[in-house]
Amino acid sequence: MSEIIKISELNKIYATGEVQVHALKNINISIEEGEYVAIMGKSGSGKSTLMNILGCLDKPSSGIYELDGINIADQSERQLSYVRNKKIGFVFQSFNLIPRTSAMKNVELPMIYGKMNAKERRQRAKELLEKVDLGDRLEHMPNEISGGQKQRIAIARALANKPAILLADEPTGNLDSKSSVEIMNLFTELNNEGVTVIVVTHEDDIAEFTKRVITFKDGCVIEDRRVVK
Repeated sequence: MSEIIKISELNKIYATGEVQVHALKNINISIEEGEYVAIMGKSGSGKSTLMNILGCLDKPSSGIYELDGINIADQSERQLSYVRNKKIGFVFQSFNLIPRTSAMKNVELPMIYGKMNAKERRQRAKELLEKVDLGDRLEHMPNEISGGQKQRIAIARALANKPAILLADEPTGNLDSKSSVEIMNLFTELNNEGVTVIVVTHEDDIAEFTKRVITFKDGCVIEDRRVVK
């Protein structure tokens, strides 16, 4: 397996007036292709800051972040936009689906940005929705389906451009316990097929679905353990 993520001596400092907040402190993490990882920690631990950096939504103050062999610090804003579209599949707590737009159209969106032709993207969107067991909901709008189904659409959308990593931020935060288990089982299936999955969560029971748990506290990694099944 090759490294898909390599973080070396990474720091993130926020300046608020004259006060400096050291959100991440000398972080060193390596994640290999095909891993299934939970990033854990309480509010203020640094896990959300790390997620934003992993997703190329923010840059570190110092240190190195390499994604799939690309040094993110060297990328222009246009290049970063390309990296986000092609290398990262995002799944958010709030689903971030477009209202009054069908499941199919929501899944097609990243492929439109990626300039895939209409016939190909419709076919791929259909296949992905079938993959997440929503083949009978292709034309349904977000307000016509359950929260768990909305998250399945979001996962299908995240997979649209065959990303290097699937990055899920509190993906079960707005779901009931039954739907949460279904979503985590879906991530497990995708990981078993070779997808690299990184889940940011504060819930122990959600982290236990993964194969590795990296725990943050006060901007530092305090534990990095394998999950024994």
